[in-house]
Parts: sequence; C-alpha cells; structure tokens
Amino acid sequence: MSHKIRTRFAPSPTGQLHIGGVRTALFSWLHARHSGGKFILRIEDTDAERSTDENTRQILESMKWLGLDWDEGPFYQSQRLDIYKSSLQKLLDEGKAYWCECTPDELERKRSRALAEGKKPKYDGTCRGKGLGPGPGRVVRFLMPDMGVTSFDDLIKGRISVDNAEMDDLILLRSDNMPTYNLTVVIDDATMNMTHVIRGDDHVNNTPRQVKIYEALGFALPFFAHVPMILGPDKTKLSKRHGATSVMAYQEMGYLPEALVNYLVRLSWSHGDQEIFTLHELIEYFDVHDVGRAAAVFNPEKLLWLNHHYIKTGDPDRLAVLLEEFTTKSGYAPPGRDYLKNVVIDIRERTKTLRDMLDFGNFYFHEVEPAEDLKKQFYTHELAPVFKALVEQFEQTDLADKAKTEEVVKTILDTYKLKFKTIAQPMRVALTGKTVSPGIFEIIVTLGKSVVLSRLKRALVYMQS
Repeated sequence: MSHKIRTRFAPSPTGQLHIGGVRTALFSWLHARHSGGKFILRIEDTDAERSTDENTRQILESMKWLGLDWDEGPFYQSQRLDIYKSSLQKLLDEGKAYWCECTPDELERKRSRALAEGKKPKYDGTCRGKGLGPGPGRVVRFLMPDMGVTSFDDLIKGRISVDNAEMDDLILLRSDNMPTYNLTVVIDDATMNMTHVIRGDDHVNNTPRQVKIYEALGFALPFFAHVPMILGPDKTKLSKRHGATSVMAYQEMGYLPEALVNYLVRLSWSHGDQEIFTLHELIEYFDVHDVGRAAAVFNPEKLLWLNHHYIKTGDPDRLAVLLEEFTTKSGYAPPGRDYLKNVVIDIRERTKTLRDMLDFGNFYFHEVEPAEDLKKQFYTHELAPVFKALVEQFEQTDLADKAKTEEVVKTILDTYKLKFKTIAQPMRVALTGKTVSPGIFEIIVTLGKSVVLSRLKRALVYMQS
C-alpha cells in the first residue's frame, strides 16, 4: 500500500447535500490537498428505493459549486455489487458469517423480551450453529466474537474501546439480497486504499463493528477521524427548522461559495484568531488533528457577515457574472456584463447577498413607479422649475462623466440659491423609487442618459400637474 494520503467523501443520494455533509467533505478534501494526497468521491446508492438520480446530480453540482474537486470517481456502489458478494462469500466460507432465518416478527419479540428482562436488545444468535444456506427471506449475519475488546485510535476523539459482547451479529446482506452499509463501506474503503476515513461522529458506533469486518477480511485499518456534529443556534441537532440546510438553497439565496467554505471550515477547526481564509491558506494550514471534539453551533449571522465581506472585496467582474444568473432567473432582461459590473460597484457596500443586490438594486433592472405618498411628499410644485432646468441641462451633458454632471447640478443649485439636500431626495425617488439608495451621481452614471432623462421627465410632469 502506498503511503500517499487518500481520503474520500461518500454521500448517499437519498436526499440533497446538507451543511453537515459538506463540512465533512471539506475536511476530507483539505486533508488530502494539504498533504498532496488524493480525494475520492463515492456515491453510496445501495438503498435503491430512496436513492434518486436527481439527488446524485445535486450532490455533484454542490461539490462543483463549492470548488471541492475530486481526483477519482464518482464511484457508485450500485455498480460494485459483485465485489461485495465475493467478499461476503469469503466470510461465509471461512465461518465468519452465517445465514439467518429469523423473521422480523420473531426478532421484535426477542427485542421486547430482552428489554423487559433489563438486557441489551441484541440478536441472541439463534441461527449461529444451524449451518443454514441461502433461502427466501434469509439474511447473512456477521459472527461477532463474544469475548475480548475492540479498540481503535480516533484522530479527533482519541482511543475508543468497546466490549465485543456489547456488539450484535450485525446483518451484512439483507433479505432483498442487497449488502448493508457496514459491509460495503469497509470493502470500498479497503479496496480503494483509503488511508484516512473522515466522517461525522454519528458513525462512531459503527466503527468498532467495521473494525471487526476489516480484521475478518484481512484488510489493514485506515485512520479514523470522527468530526463533531453541527448544532442549531438552540443547541439541538441542525435541521430544517433552523432554516436552510441544503447547499443549493444557499446558492439560491445568493451566498458565495467561498463564504460558505470559509464559514464551514471554522465550525470545529481554527487557526489562531484568524476568521477569513483564502482557499490557498486553508490548504496550507488545515490539519485534521486540529479539529476540536466539541459540537459546533451554526450561526447564520456570522455566515451573512462573511458573505458581505466577500461581496465587498470580491472581483466585480466575477460578481457580475453571478448576478447575471440571478437577474435572468428573476425574469429581468439581461442588461449586459459591464452594466452589471457597475451595479455591483454601486451597491456592494449596502448588500450582503446576490439576492439583496437584486432586491435593493431592483431599479437598475426595471422601470420604477414611486409610491403615491412618496410622490406627494417629494414632487412639490415649487421644484418644477428646478427639475425642468435639470432635464434641459442633462440633455446637453455627457452623463457618463460624473464630474461634469456634478458641475451642472451645482450651477443649477447656485442659480436657484438652493442646497443639494433640497433636490437630493426628490431626485433619488425619481431615479430609484426609494428613499435609500447608493450615491445619486453613481446611479446616474450606471443607469445611463436615456433612463435618467425619462425618469426625471416623469417626475417633472407630476410636479407641473
């Protein structure tokens, strides 16, 4: 076996990719990238009833969106059934597994009896010595030793030991002839030469059982690292009621992938007091041994703060491309990249997501009609001559030249002996339909001459009527 580090991410396509899964994938990916190793993607789709192609597609899309590229795969468990069956046969031939004919009803009765007697509700080994072969409704069970202890060293949690007597003769092949998770995961990780198995700590209980299967099949053990859970703000397990949990939901809400990556990596891992990391820095600093043991608490405000940071400091050209997808999905005619780049620069300080940009900056994308109360308040009869002068002068001015436009407005204000604030809000309402917006002269440059003139003229008509 080569000593090059090999890690994997092995999601099941029975649902969309969620925050917890992504953080595990990220830790695995970083561990491989940090050490110059390989990162493998495997799709655990043996649950044929619940696995869907759509979920698989979303998992792959989520990984690509976040920039978590893989070196091998995706491998699909459903295409590896022959490999599992041959290992299973080896266990049966060597007497390390056996066929069991106990029905679900019988097992439930045994369970209830054990619980009533204060015993552990585990399988009582009825079929162990029967020497049964395959048959309808039968399963294959692993022969767990009754004596001794199974131990392994967890890179995060330290040494974990379990009495073998505590463990069940777990099922390796279900009655529908499909191998179970505990068997397939061992065979996949061993035959794909995984050196490190990094996964959520909801798998800790399975690990001693899997260690016994590794030993029974004569495979070398990988290093295990079980990362702590992510809790919601109320300290219960993160779930849908805490808001969005799937990765694609964050994309749809206008979050940037680098913000999500930066946020998730800081759940249970840190590097000094640093909060903001480039991907290059994460690869350089990340070490799985530095992951903490305590559960992490998901904080949506912190994620939003990071997203705002990446929007304020991001490349406007790239943000324009991302914003374009949003404008198209929202049914706006695509206004062109250069225009969108100017929009980004105008409003990035005041917006935290791409969705915010669209909502706050909607006046850039469609015709505005200010609310009647705003018109009554700001479109006063006295301002009509000033607006008339603005329209006449703007018609003669290159409005793409911000300094020139400011000069024209200053001259008009001097003529009418007015302060800028007297016309600032009426101009803002006319151009944006709102009382809060970016700087008026920035807006004028971005909107362009024909839009600015048509909006000011509409305001003037109202003032004169």
